[in-house]
Amino acid sequence: MYYFGPAGYPEGSKGPVDALERIKILGLNALEVQFVRQVMMSEEKARLVGEKAKEFGILLSVHAPYYINFNSSNKETVKKSVEWVLKSARAAGAMDAWIVVIHAGSYGTTPPDVATKNIIKGIRSCRKKLEEEGYNVHLGLETMGKKGYWGTPQEIAKVVEEIEGTCPVIDFAHLHARSNGSIRREDDFENLIKSFEEIYTGRLHIHFSSVEFTDAGEKKHLPLDAKSPDFALLAPCLKRRSYDITIISETPLLEKDAVRMKEILSNIKD
Repeated sequence: MYYFGPAGYPEGSKGPVDALERIKILGLNALEVQFVRQVMMSEEKARLVGEKAKEFGILLSVHAPYYINFNSSNKETVKKSVEWVLKSARAAGAMDAWIVVIHAGSYGTTPPDVATKNIIKGIRSCRKKLEEEGYNVHLGLETMGKKGYWGTPQEIAKVVEEIEGTCPVIDFAHLHARSNGSIRREDDFENLIKSFEEIYTGRLHIHFSSVEFTDAGEKKHLPLDAKSPDFALLAPCLKRRSYDITIISETPLLEKDAVRMKEILSNIKD
């Protein structure tokens, strides 16, 4: 089954419940709740959001704060990173969201292999604590678009292979930007998906937008019409899959482009 929705509440929404109602009216069935600065949702409110989402048939995911950096040289930052993930995961558990999406860190002056070891240590600490508390939510490692940030497919694969309860989050705009615009053909999308299928076989969580980039990588997200990369080339690849796939719109036209992506995929003949 395919789940389409925005990264954040639709324009004009008056809180999460209203956002869910708007998403249902639009014919969408997913929402990624954004805790990008801090987790400001009580357990009671999270449970209400989860109940409404279930009533409307909307699949929830959560994005943890952007400040997370398990590779920081500052021990306090690493400690806070664990706390941010745990707070996000607890809220996700209360609302029955299946995944917490994480930007795991930057390289700084650390070699990539050392950064990966530090991030594995941080993620393992989070998973251990969540298991002790009885939370089953997945921790999703997002592919990153700036070359100074940890999060290549190969790096994420090392974490997923080592820590149960983790999974990749494929952001095609980030991959496109980081590789200087290399995703240009249907085969490029297909090969990327296959590379992730080699390390993970569960529900697939995708972020999509077009992107403007420089030599350093991602600069800003663009509407679907920019076709860089082109969702129309990804859609046939998704159509060939038989497992559950969530496609989260991160374009400046969040819910509008989510609707368009759903239409593009629906118009492909089986």
